[in-house]
Formats: sequence, structure tokens, C-alpha cells
Amino acid sequence: MANRAYGVFGHVSRSFVVISLGLSYPASQMIDIHCHILPGLDDGAASVEMACAMAEMAIADGITHVIGTPHASQNHPFVPELVHQRRDEIQARFEGRLVLATGCDFHLSFENLQEIRHDAARFTLNQKNYLLVEFADYSIPQSLDQALHELQLAGLRPIVTHPERNPLIRSQPDRLYRWLRQGCYAQVTAQSLLGRFGEAAREVTELWLDAGAVHFLASDAHNATSRPLRLKEAFDQLAKTRGEDLARALLVDNPLAAFEGRPLPWVPELPDDAGLDGSAPRAPRRRKRFWLF
Repeated sequence: MANRAYGVFGHVSRSFVVISLGLSYPASQMIDIHCHILPGLDDGAASVEMACAMAEMAIADGITHVIGTPHASQNHPFVPELVHQRRDEIQARFEGRLVLATGCDFHLSFENLQEIRHDAARFTLNQKNYLLVEFADYSIPQSLDQALHELQLAGLRPIVTHPERNPLIRSQPDRLYRWLRQGCYAQVTAQSLLGRFGEAAREVTELWLDAGAVHFLASDAHNATSRPLRLKEAFDQLAKTRGEDLARALLVDNPLAAFEGRPLPWVPELPDDAGLDGSAPRAPRRRKRFWLF
């Protein structure tokens, strides 16, 4: 059974150690950290019936935990009390079959950044310390680099959502790698790996997987048809092409750690050339470091 690399979080830098704990989780225990399952809050599930159909789909796919993450944006105001109410309504129908938690798809707006200073837990995944962060497709000001840094100084662990689908980040991968080097993480949409968001998204997903720049796969599901709540197909493809250890890291181990607010067990060290130009970077290094007691 493969060793796991357990991360130690720092405000602006990151290192990791290797501890052999013998942990292993089957694909039937996948955790989805990014999903728009909560009804009537944004452009996700439009009704309770749709939310229930998505939950049944998740259970059939082998997903055990889902975090409902409605948008927190100018177009979709985020009201935590209403979010928790919708979560409780759906959870009551699936008690013992699916664990539902709440978070949000946090847009880096001035208003949101002001709000999160007062009460970060209202926005974070399962009210722990990980935060999904979404960038706009049309503009990413340099000032947002400092905003990410300030979130980390406040003890939060930003996760950049679906960068492979953002044309600005795809064209400026050095910015993503800079965010990762300062301690952020990256979440890719499972359907992107399968080519369902276009060839450009699929190709850059493969490139970033090669570089060790992807820490989570999630569904980003919005409905039961065009944006389904499924992960197993992506797990199987990843296991077939890159090994089951990586599939478990991105779909089970890391998501579970984020769900519980623990350091991520799989954080590879980025190669020195990652993101410096458009060429494929060298494979990530696997240097082992050990706790000293």
C-alpha cells in the first residue's frame, strides 16, 4: 500500500512530509467539494426535486459526501441562513445515505472580501478553513494576488476552482503556479478530464496533472443532465492512466481532508520550471521529508 504525503500548511509557503499510515479508501467513498445541489439559490438545482435527483445520482455513483457550494457573487447573493435551511431540507431526505455540508463558490469581489474578514466560516467548506475561490473569465487584476495572500494570513486555505475552464488562467499559467507556490490549491472539474468542457480544458488538465498542480477533482454539478453529479468515470480514467493512488488522492483523500479541515495528504512539490513558459514541465519531485520529534 502506497505511502501518503501529509502537508504542513504555512501562510505563504508550503512543505510536506511522508508518513506511512496505511490509509486507503475505495472509489465508493468519493467526496465532492464543489457542487450546486442546493435548490433555488443560484444557477444550480432549480427545485427540491432536481436536488433530490442529483443526490440519488451521487449515491449511485459512489459519492458519500457532498458540499453544496452556491455562488457568492453579485448575481447570486449569499445568505448563509438560507443556504443551511436548504441543506437541512435535502439532508433530511437522505439521512444515512449521503452526508451534505455547505460552503460557497466565493467570487473575489470587494464586498465579499470585506464580509469574509468578519465571519470567514459562513463561506468556508463545511465551516472549516478551506475556501473555494472563483476568478472571473474576463479580468483578473494583479491586486487579487494580494487578496489571496491576505486570505491565507487570516488562516484560510484558498482552492482555485476550475482554472482549466478559465481562458485567462489557461493563457497565463504562470499566475496559477504562483498562487500554488504561495500555498493555494487547485480544483479541476471532473468533466474537464473527460473532455466535456472542450479540448483546451482537457489538454491543460492533463498538463497540470503531469506537473502535480491539481489537488482536487470535483463535479461542479448544476443539474442531473448537462452538469451531472458524477465522479466515478473520472476516477476510473485517472486510475487507468495515472494510477489508483492519484485517483484516490484527488477524489477521496484530499477532499476528505478539506471536508474535515485537515492538512491535505497529497501535495506534490512543483517542478522549478512549472508555469514559466508554455512547454510541458518536468514531473513533480517526490522528495521525502520527515517529522522530527
